[in-house]
Amino acid sequence: MTMQQFACFAALNMLLLTPLGSAQDSGTSAVLDRYNGLSLPRQGPTIDASLAQRLFRRGNTFSSLGRYEEAINEYKKAISADPGFSNAIRNLANTYYFLKNYEEAKPLLARFIELETQTTAPLIAAVQTLGELERESQNYRRAIEYDERAIELVPDDDSQIHIMANTYNNNGYPDLAIRVYQAGITAMPDNAFFDRSLGRLLEQSGRLEEALAAYRSASVKDADSDFYADLVKSLERRLKSQ
Repeated sequence: MTMQQFACFAALNMLLLTPLGSAQDSGTSAVLDRYNGLSLPRQGPTIDASLAQRLFRRGNTFSSLGRYEEAINEYKKAISADPGFSNAIRNLANTYYFLKNYEEAKPLLARFIELETQTTAPLIAAVQTLGELERESQNYRRAIEYDERAIELVPDDDSQIHIMANTYNNNGYPDLAIRVYQAGITAMPDNAFFDRSLGRLLEQSGRLEEALAAYRSASVKDADSDFYADLVKSLERRLKSQ
């Protein structure tokens, strides 16, 4: 260990000797500022994982007491001590979200998602939340990536698919709505209504042959539906008349 690394460890560990809520000395503050976890690369070196855990627990204590600004500071310190500490990143994101500071929450959610390697409830919630936040911010090209992943992670939630698709289509992005229904069909291949909805969007976009294929797929999946059969016949007549 170099003298510089030793000095960093020593300064960070002094935090543990500081009473809860009291001021930090200037040396410790300088180290934390220098190793600001929110600007370090995701694969940055861990300074002190044990210290990060203690700071994380302090943040949780402040959060449980409703002292959210102090919780935010502790979570930031924990991330500074261990830039890959996903639980601290998630809790910091959740705190910002609770405080309706969505612009601060979004990059943290994105970072948490990238760090997670297992499919867990927190990962699913983060993906769904970030997609929704980006849609609300009208960052539709960014939102679609998270929405498609949300569909993959929760393949039996047809309501979220319709909400996503309607939002994109109603705001002038039918191509993204088409992608949503295509992802929905992959996730739920027996859902005839997805094919019908996809066909409608394709027809509105002038992609008639693709729309006909979607209507035919819906009709095959729900052979008892006269509605789907009529869609097929109507579009076939339209194509023949061209």
